[in-house]
Amino acid sequence: MLHPMRRPVLLYACFGVAPEPWIAELTRALPELEIRVWPDAGDRTDIDYVLLWNYPNGFLREFPKLRAIFSMGAGVDQLMLDPQLPDNVPLVRMVDPGLAVFMREYVAMRVLHYHRDMPTYEAQQRAARWQKLPPVNAARRSVGVMGLGYIGGTCARTLADFGFAVRGWARTPQSLPGVTVIAGADRLVEFLAGLEILVCTLPLTEETRGILNLKNFSQLTRGAWLINVARGAHLVEADLIAALNSGQLAGATLDVFSTEPLPSTHPFWRDPRITITPHSSAMTCPETAAPRVALNIKRDFGGEAMTDVVNRATGY
Repeated sequence: MLHPMRRPVLLYACFGVAPEPWIAELTRALPELEIRVWPDAGDRTDIDYVLLWNYPNGFLREFPKLRAIFSMGAGVDQLMLDPQLPDNVPLVRMVDPGLAVFMREYVAMRVLHYHRDMPTYEAQQRAARWQKLPPVNAARRSVGVMGLGYIGGTCARTLADFGFAVRGWARTPQSLPGVTVIAGADRLVEFLAGLEILVCTLPLTEETRGILNLKNFSQLTRGAWLINVARGAHLVEADLIAALNSGQLAGATLDVFSTEPLPSTHPFWRDPRITITPHSSAMTCPETAAPRVALNIKRDFGGEAMTDVVNRATGY
């Protein structure tokens, strides 16, 4: 039950994202919620909750009575880098079933693309060459998923359903049907050893920044493929080019970049071994995400613990 004396107030401050669909879905999920859209915030002391995306550092200092901060994205690395982030306000990451569905579709699409030798067939088409390639049984294809949170776990289970030999790497032990889980930073080499396709879905933390590097690429099967749908800062860009040039990696699919939009002069654009998509592998859907935000507001305003609260020590 919500507080009987007043309505909760949420400020929508997702820069670059149209508010209308979110207002409609949040209102449908929690009619009692008052929604204000930046910059029409009104009295800053009224604001209980902020839904954020792509905001400037220091923005949150304007709201002294926040009860929680909601991220529109699954990751909260942008929030954690804000030097003026309030240290006493819970951060809530986005756990959106629709986001996970889009991501598993994208990851499965790219894994299957590499698994079924589509880059070779595309090159043969350009050369007008007719040559069949013997397919590899999925059970003989080793695929690794770095990060087994809600999204990574969904991707790993989907790949296992296709019959791939799937390994997952996580900070702590867990059980996923059809997935061999290897836990702990000290077992990263064991996880990577001999993988043919590597998928990164990790949260960005100081421990994972730059983890897609030449040293770790060297543990994979020669001619392996990389798919990064996590954060651009996971990848050491020069190391990717070096691994491609040496043949250690055959190619990469990159959906995320250290600088976004990716500058038109960046060499990745013109490298035929690299497939680029504009951070579009998965996007948060108001229809499936707003009810989760509304549920947490209802729980918090009613005196119950919220779900999906970020552990600031781990960054997720």
